[in-house]
Amino acid sequence: MTNPQHAWAVVLAGGDGTRLQSLTRMIAGEDRPKQFCRFYGNRTLLAHTRSRLAQVISSDQTLFTVVKDHERFYTDELADVRPSRMVVQPSNKGTTAAVIYSLFRLANLADDPIVGFFPTDHHYSREGEFVASVRLAFMIARTMPDNILLLGARPERPEVEYGWIEPGATLECPFTNSLLRVNRFWEKPPTRVAQALLRRGCLWNTFVMIGHASTFIEILKAAVPRMLYAFGCDGCPDGSDPQWAHGETAYAALAPGDFSHQVLSVSAERLVVLRLTDVGWSDLGTPERVMFALTRSGLRSDWQESFQNENADNVA
Repeated sequence: MTNPQHAWAVVLAGGDGTRLQSLTRMIAGEDRPKQFCRFYGNRTLLAHTRSRLAQVISSDQTLFTVVKDHERFYTDELADVRPSRMVVQPSNKGTTAAVIYSLFRLANLADDPIVGFFPTDHHYSREGEFVASVRLAFMIARTMPDNILLLGARPERPEVEYGWIEPGATLECPFTNSLLRVNRFWEKPPTRVAQALLRRGCLWNTFVMIGHASTFIEILKAAVPRMLYAFGCDGCPDGSDPQWAHGETAYAALAPGDFSHQVLSVSAERLVVLRLTDVGWSDLGTPERVMFALTRSGLRSDWQESFQNENADNVA
């Protein structure tokens, strides 16, 4: 475990997974969000994420941010999770709202802990190396209370659907030579730009981010002060958590927002990036990426042949 008294994790499990609906419908026989679907093995993506994080963070110091409409999918799977560790959003308003809501809950549970945010739609062909990188990231975050640390994956192709991080100078760090400043974000660049970013040694943004809870609040206050106000606070949770009683009202007034676009892209001066080793990261956002990730890892599932045949028919 990593400094168990002060390290927390937030599992972001509230997405609708609309881009993957054709595949999840084939696998599950219904419109099931991808985090609750079994793409390989006998576990859902949410269960794989829990297992991965349990090697680093205590299960009792892990929050699960979900959406009320998905209750029938997560009730049994998260039956062992205490209610105080469940952050149930009235509706899906994107990652910015999910991060804010989680931070408000965390303010009632711990005194400015170091917190890591982890999406559920990730796959790592070298999971052990990723877990080691997360441990390292928490160690670094303890020494850099004014910064948010991002995990940046080495790109394999000029991907236009990922966010890219343009790294800056290498930072002195007693633990690693792979810690860099962040110069700029590039969100879903066109092919020509992605090709240039690949040549320049830029990194894929995995959206795994670690830092002190108070630092997240500071960059949120600077980037989206109105969203914090909508949650019933002028910028910093004080433990009273006033928005819980009016959560549905607050959420109804929010426009959907993406944390990378709204917050990270305008906060480069507060960010650092840890360049990952070859962990074999993939964001399982499309059927093609799912197929690629499983093939790369040598995994097979019953649905793969059917999907390939159906896809071939559609192409023909």
